[in-house]
Amino acid sequence: MDKNFWYLKNCDLFERLSQDQIAHVERNSSVRNFARGNMVYLPTESSDSVYLLLSGRIKLYHLTSEGKQALLALIEPGELFGELAILGGGEREEYAEAMLKASILRIPGQIIQDLMEHHATVSLGVTKLMGLRRQRIEQRLKSLLFRSNRDRLTHLLLELAEKYGRFTNEGVLINIKLSHQELASIIGSTRETVTVLLGELQDERSIDIQKRHIILRKARYLAHSIDFKLTPAFQSKPDQSGEFILRGAEA
Repeated sequence: MDKNFWYLKNCDLFERLSQDQIAHVERNSSVRNFARGNMVYLPTESSDSVYLLLSGRIKLYHLTSEGKQALLALIEPGELFGELAILGGGEREEYAEAMLKASILRIPGQIIQDLMEHHATVSLGVTKLMGLRRQRIEQRLKSLLFRSNRDRLTHLLLELAEKYGRFTNEGVLINIKLSHQELASIIGSTRETVTVLLGELQDERSIDIQKRHIILRKARYLAHSIDFKLTPAFQSKPDQSGEFILRGAEA
């Protein structure tokens, strides 16, 4: 098996395929490399392929009528994106841009469709992928429409903590570096506003910022403040100030 395609076997969607089936996907797929800031695809382009990220990071986003980015998802190695092709093509609906230098496996949509017809696990996996991504997009759009800048930023930090968080003695370290401008783009705000809000959260000791890494000191309190439902993993971990959380929960 080509070393470039080991992610196929490690991807949840393909883990139960046979060696022959993996080889068939390999033969019909190709690897492309993208520098940071390069576009993988644009809206209105034909969606005839699905992409598997091998390395780097990809962001999917729309542009608002004011020209601001509205982030839909951050894609990490081992994740599929561009799954609209599975439904039979049509035009892309979003931008896909390399946030970091990226290596991507391009898989023809017809290959995935054929696998779905013969393997229930692949079909179920694709359905779950599309459903979860749609749910997350809807939640983010609702957040953009109905929440204040502070609540949108808090919501984003909690989302990032669930995906990239690592528990430390100080709190939950968000193990991804995003600039203030990138955070602002994600929540549809400005860099200046994000800088002020992060400062306020630091002053309240809800977060710490160390070398562009953000640590949530009071994840449960922040979640309660915006009615964000944390995963069970967070419920079992103490925050840095249990007393403060208790007062927040009673509020």
